[in-house]
Amino acid sequence: MRFINPKTDFAFKKIFGSNQSKPILISFLNAMIYDGNPTIADLEIIDPYLASRVQYLKDSYLDVKARLAGGATVIIEMQVLNVESFAKRVVYNTAKTYSTQLIRGEGYFKLKPVIALTITDFEMFDNDREVISHFVFKEKKRLFDYVDPEIELIFIELPKFNKQLDELETLTDKWVYFMKNAPSLEVVPETMETVSEIQQAFAIANETNLNPEELADLEARERYILDQQGILRKGIEEGLAQGREEGREEGREEGLALGMREKALEIARQLLNVLDNQTISQTTGLSVEDIQNLREE
Repeated sequence: MRFINPKTDFAFKKIFGSNQSKPILISFLNAMIYDGNPTIADLEIIDPYLASRVQYLKDSYLDVKARLAGGATVIIEMQVLNVESFAKRVVYNTAKTYSTQLIRGEGYFKLKPVIALTITDFEMFDNDREVISHFVFKEKKRLFDYVDPEIELIFIELPKFNKQLDELETLTDKWVYFMKNAPSLEVVPETMETVSEIQQAFAIANETNLNPEELADLEARERYILDQQGILRKGIEEGLAQGREEGREEGREEGLALGMREKALEIARQLLNVLDNQTISQTTGLSVEDIQNLREE
């Protein structure tokens, strides 16, 4: 068997956001958010598109969005490319999801918590080696919680997970292993067969269950990701080389920024006839204004 890569947006949405995915998503969220405890008993998978009620706010595109039985919303994003200002984008989408719950005249008591679960195929926090990081509002010095946890940010950094099959102990271990290694497996590992939801995820991820159009779409997205990773990597290398030539710390930083921006602009130009401004902005890290300026050149 061959399994599709759950780190692509197409595969992630198919595995966790399709009509048959409800039990899979419940198990996955319990593992990622609640240490494998069966805290979530039910949820509703909803449209992940965040259309803004305020005209000047950005629209947002997430991979999967769910409303839990208690009313809290979970927004889930799988990010492969480490684009510029990605950390700010996570905060923005979370804050917008929280703030746009109300319409004019509704009381603040109607607000429900929002949890942003972000899985990255790159390292977000270089100063920490834990795979999962969980952020909430706390008092800065005495570290007590701000009333109720209305907004939570959870990050899963796949490159930091190095456990092998025989080392998988918890439900969390097994789901992170699935996310990182599914494409390299040929059968469902025995250590993961005991979790029915993971078995279901493998069944959806089995390439034989995809139609030709879905396979073509998946292959195109995987090629695109590989191409962009190569371009961004080249931009970083060129930026560093320029910085070294200048021989000063400020020169290195400026060279890196310049190289990455030029490559981002190059990518954006290639996408102008394919994607809308917002999607290009999210892909490249450039502003929507930058993209519009490119269209007007």
